[in-house]
Amino acid sequence: MKHRLVYILAAALAALAIAGCGSSSSGDSSGAETASVAPAGSPLFVEVAVSPEGQLKSNIETLVEDVAGIDDLGGLIVDELEEQASDSDEPVDFATEIEPWLGERAGIFFQSYDGDDFHGYGVAVQTTDADAAQEFIAKQAKSEDGPAEDGSYEGVDFKVELDDDQTVGMIDDLLVFAEDEKTFKAAVDASDGDALSGSDTYTEAIAGVPGGSFADVYADVGGLIEQAGGTVDPQALQFLDTAGIDPTEMTVTASLIPGSDQIELDVSSDLGGATAPSGDVSELLGSLPQNSFAAIASAGFGKQLQEGIDSLDASGIPGEIPPNKLKSTLAAAGIDLDEITGSLQDAALFAEGANKSSLGGALVFTTEGNEASNTVANIGTFLRAARVPGVTAIKGDTSGFSVRSPDLGRQPLVVAAKGDRIAISYGAQAAALALGAEKAKTLADSDSYKAAVSALGSTPISGFADGAATLKLVESLISPDDKAEFAEAKPYLKKARFLAIGTGSSDGRATAKLILGFNE
Repeated sequence: MKHRLVYILAAALAALAIAGCGSSSSGDSSGAETASVAPAGSPLFVEVAVSPEGQLKSNIETLVEDVAGIDDLGGLIVDELEEQASDSDEPVDFATEIEPWLGERAGIFFQSYDGDDFHGYGVAVQTTDADAAQEFIAKQAKSEDGPAEDGSYEGVDFKVELDDDQTVGMIDDLLVFAEDEKTFKAAVDASDGDALSGSDTYTEAIAGVPGGSFADVYADVGGLIEQAGGTVDPQALQFLDTAGIDPTEMTVTASLIPGSDQIELDVSSDLGGATAPSGDVSELLGSLPQNSFAAIASAGFGKQLQEGIDSLDASGIPGEIPPNKLKSTLAAAGIDLDEITGSLQDAALFAEGANKSSLGGALVFTTEGNEASNTVANIGTFLRAARVPGVTAIKGDTSGFSVRSPDLGRQPLVVAAKGDRIAISYGAQAAALALGAEKAKTLADSDSYKAAVSALGSTPISGFADGAATLKLVESLISPDDKAEFAEAKPYLKKARFLAIGTGSSDGRATAKLILGFNE
């Protein structure tokens, strides 16, 4: 029965593209939750639409045909599955053996994680006809060369492959395929009341998951860390700690939502108790140079930086700076970190250029009042007093300084201020664009940027990439050895119009929305 069970699983998951294959059933699921057989402590759970209907089905069909030129992806995948099954001398007819009972969604749970691999997995597939699904299991068991062992647990019958203990059976209206008999029994126990679907951690995390998704992912980050032995990279842990994030208490959800001309990924996290960031940086992002192929902005950067420095000062840097010495040491040298970080508000970063020689960009900060010039002037004075080589003051309506060094290449590092902005850039040109010293069009004037803003709807935009400009840059950087392979992929890459990123918060959870838009 081993290979047959693999095909049940493969067919169910591959049927997520069945949109073009039609369906002999009504498409209505039994209503059984796939998470109802996942043990409550499962740290990872994924649910996918294996037989999409309505708008979801229409969006998948349109998107796949327009982007990949395939007018029947579901049929293509099923044909491939059937061919592989035939090649292994175990033919399977999806249309008559699986499709009649296949429900709308399937869920995959993983019970444990050892730091390298997941263990104790199980797959639950909704069925529209539990009796037909049970008959299919029995039929496949009889067709195997080697016998499958029958078993029963808490009134639930199942079959076990003797070679590797893979187990399959019906739990209520769900066809459940498990890694082994122990995992299957755990699924039966979960269905009796101790399931992930009833866990507060899970239900709170998925409360805001949007409808119409193609796939949803739930991860208990704290549970994964605990099962892995509590091992977290020290540097990553310190970074999260400076942001007020406790990963051992964090959960994350992600939902993939296909549209007719875009793919959307919605991510949500409780940040392990940290306050979800807020603020609208769309105006700052839209003011960046129009020829930027990528740009991203962050609200409240100054506050986050100040909190991070306070935390770093309190803990110190092992082997470098003792605790509570970072700020005092710099203060003795004339640098007031609290004054600098207190003046900073939002931050943005943009990159421009069509090839390696023209690549450039800048990091931009907004400040309160005239603090931009004061902050930059203080830093420049300190560098010159410290006899840092290559530091030169900038004259004119833009204040600041530049630093030249052989290690930096042909252009200097420029730190400049104008109005309420500070720009740190490679080269004077990027700094001038960032500070608006030159009259030039901005991202807000770009059609692809406008389309990205529109796609995000009420979610403020905080990140953007232009598909055509990015493709042009990538093409210029491709090595001669990869030219042929890139040429094959280029027609599909040209379909990408923009990548839009929006961030916000909802019910105390940090949210992010990523949308990849395609040309019509």
